[in-house]
Amino acid sequence: MALITPQDGSIEHFSTIEKARYWLRRKWPTDDSNRDAALAQIDAAMECMTPVEEARHAFLVAALSAGYRAEHQREFA
Repeated sequence: MALITPQDGSIEHFSTIEKARYWLRRKWPTDDSNRDAALAQIDAAMECMTPVEEARHAFLVAALSAGYRAEHQREFA
């Protein structure tokens, strides 16, 4: 998954669940319920208690609510 960061418009690639978890814990621009839900889903997926697809969806919801955009939504000038 590739996301455009709200701070500077750079593109950040998330290809591992560990990177998504690190960003949610250390680099996330907001501290809200979507972030908390995504973190809980990722932790559960890492413990094989929930499907990775559910964690991926929760991460995307948290990203969109924090101002990130999916790379395919990038506006071209």
